[in-house]
Amino acid sequence: GLWRFGGGSERELAATARAMTAAIAHRGPDGDGHWVDAAAGLALGHRRLAIIDLSPTGYQPMLSADGRIVITYNGELYNRAEMAAELGVNWRGTSDTEVLVEAIAHFGIDGALARANGLFAFAAYDTRNQVLHVARDRLGIKPLYYTRQAGSFAFASELRSLHAIAGFDLTIDLGAAASYLRYGCVPAPRCIYRNVEKLLPGCRLEVTRDGQSSHTYWDHAAVARANQQTLDRRANEDIDAELHDLLFDAVKRQMVSDVPLGAFLSGGIDSSTVVALMQRASPRPVRTFSIGFNETGFNEAADARKVAAHLGTDHTELILTAVDALALIPKLPAIYDEPFADSSQLPTYLVSSLAREHVTVALSGDGGDETFAGYVRYLGVEQLWRAARHVPLALRRAAAGAIELLSADAWDELAKPLPQRWKPTHVGDKILKGAAALAQDGPLGMYRRLTSMTPQPEQFLIGAREAPDALARLASQTAGLDTISQLRLLDMLTYLPDDILTKVDRASMAVGLEVRVPLIDHRVVEFAWRLSPDQLIANGKGKRPLRAVLDRYVPRALVERPKMGFGIPLASWLRGPLRPWAEDLLAPSALADGLFDPVRVRRCFEDCMSGGSRETNALWAVLQFQAWRHAYADALRAAGSQSIKIGLNWTEQQQ
Repeated sequence: GLWRFGGGSERELAATARAMTAAIAHRGPDGDGHWVDAAAGLALGHRRLAIIDLSPTGYQPMLSADGRIVITYNGELYNRAEMAAELGVNWRGTSDTEVLVEAIAHFGIDGALARANGLFAFAAYDTRNQVLHVARDRLGIKPLYYTRQAGSFAFASELRSLHAIAGFDLTIDLGAAASYLRYGCVPAPRCIYRNVEKLLPGCRLEVTRDGQSSHTYWDHAAVARANQQTLDRRANEDIDAELHDLLFDAVKRQMVSDVPLGAFLSGGIDSSTVVALMQRASPRPVRTFSIGFNETGFNEAADARKVAAHLGTDHTELILTAVDALALIPKLPAIYDEPFADSSQLPTYLVSSLAREHVTVALSGDGGDETFAGYVRYLGVEQLWRAARHVPLALRRAAAGAIELLSADAWDELAKPLPQRWKPTHVGDKILKGAAALAQDGPLGMYRRLTSMTPQPEQFLIGAREAPDALARLASQTAGLDTISQLRLLDMLTYLPDDILTKVDRASMAVGLEVRVPLIDHRVVEFAWRLSPDQLIANGKGKRPLRAVLDRYVPRALVERPKMGFGIPLASWLRGPLRPWAEDLLAPSALADGLFDPVRVRRCFEDCMSGGSRETNALWAVLQFQAWRHAYADALRAAGSQSIKIGLNWTEQQQ
């Protein structure tokens, strides 16, 4: 949507709204709607992916019955029936959009948000008070970008919609680019463009001609702190039984659909739990989908097939080769319209594309590791901090400096005499990572260092100063929590919405597929925060209560195996079929504009090509950034637009 505060012509506003929705037609292939109030200067647009109420009564933008509220809304309400019953109005149709707009009209924006259980991003305009309310769901499942500049306010689900607005300055934020290199995504509320922000999960904006204010309607950190003060001390059996019933309710609610529905299945604990509960709720075999690669160590398809056979699902799998992936990788920047370097973006898109051939909605197991402490790194950091916390920081830093005097290759050589069973892969890399973590001043700093894709991004970007990230913003919010709870909260506020949910949203919506995530129903998240680390982790393994739920349906032997992750054989592909693509993006002419340090980038490239692994992720991040620049620069040149500066004006965000 676009609000020109000085007013505008109906023709210009309508044309801009049409251009903005056309840019995201993939998100809603079933319809295109617009609403314009020229006197107010406001235009709202919507692309429809019809899931509930396929009739014209579900078209958007939609007005409330009294004509006061107009809404454009991306998402689903899972408690639509309860909200509709409470409102008790004469309904025109059965869409959740109508329920949401009437809830805002009757209860106000805060009352509606407090009641809503779902995934959503929406804008609702109050025509009487001339106030625009813009909101995002509690966990950040659906995206929302916004910008206020040049006497206007604009918002969209994807950045490409903002490209359609003539005159907007969307100059690159070099500080955000440095954060991208560190994490593989741009952490919210920052955006790769200097004048654009992401709305944080659980927040809403109140926009008027005179200004705007941000309000938190669901404070995740406050929920975590409060619930950790009132831990559930019942026996594990009682906790597990309540979690089972809560998850089953979440899954049943998210299976409501007027179009075909299925699920992603990797054969791991999270997706297997979701599918098991779906199959219990379904009178027919659930459609499940998985993909794999024919490289050893990157194929979970066989595991998924076994779980599917045990549960009796209608299963479809696809095994891919490097050649299959090669054709898609250059297209990734067009799918992820902000630089994005989580390499599991590729299989996520491929499984979404496979599922979309058969269904319009899919449930996934995303969020299980963050919600139920499933990552091994949580325990690793907790143990490292417990061992190091009483050693003075200066002494730890001196020890780390001594360790770092030797290269990773040198440490690999020193480790050669060790028995193989005591020697993990890439010993040198792990020793140097551990040393760098040891030099940090707390568990959050250690975690940041261990999870950094590019630990020193300023080495790659000329003149860059990394933007302040979530650690500065969240340090006070995690105070008082134990180490593992701090790390879980940090991930749920940053990594989950900025990486995992962004990856799933862009990949699925690129093919017109809606993905729902029952493991992060906010009621489940609130329940999990009432559990201590000892209740979540048993025998060195996280997700204890989730495993107990799955035990009712699937033998542990089918799902208990080393965590593989939804990745790709990145290093071998970059050294093989992707090498010409990489060399083109990193050619001297491509690095001549002064953004990247060509010497540092070349060293990174040569390390990977010679068989090294320590900088593969950093190289991938640089390549995806370069591919993004080229993809959008070409599109803008083809359109003859000068309104967006990509690869031309690189300015650093003023701190």
